[in-house]
Amino acid sequence: MTLSCNRKSSESPRRCQHHQDVNILCKDKTMSIYEQIGAKIRELRVHHLGKGISQETLAEAMNTTPNTISRWETATYKPSIEDLEKLARYFGTTIGVFFPNIDPGARVQALLSATGDLDDDDLDELTRYAQFRRARKELDQAKKRGKRKAL
Repeated sequence: MTLSCNRKSSESPRRCQHHQDVNILCKDKTMSIYEQIGAKIRELRVHHLGKGISQETLAEAMNTTPNTISRWETATYKPSIEDLEKLARYFGTTIGVFFPNIDPGARVQALLSATGDLDDDDLDELTRYAQFRRARKELDQAKKRGKRKAL
């Protein structure tokens, strides 16, 4: 496939880096989720604010090392949900951008954003609270049905 583009590449006169990145993202049917995430991190980084940023700059913002950023991009390391949440905030996007084949609704996206930096104990507590709220709602609905039957 030959692509025409006004972007220049030092690697190949036929295909610019932008199109190499797009091709990687388009053929991701066989890529693992971590390879997809890595490709998206790289895409966001190299196109950030229209001119891109270095791995060093992103690493400083993420409070990690450039080596870690590189390994996320190559799927050697697997970023945690907390890392993905930080990346999403840094790039001004939602965490869902890292999961292109999943289209969470607004409620799920809000929940992911709100809980991204919670530790395991906090998540367990939040889960128990959600279960409590669901049981309370079911109990209230059962009471209402009981009152209707009595009338």
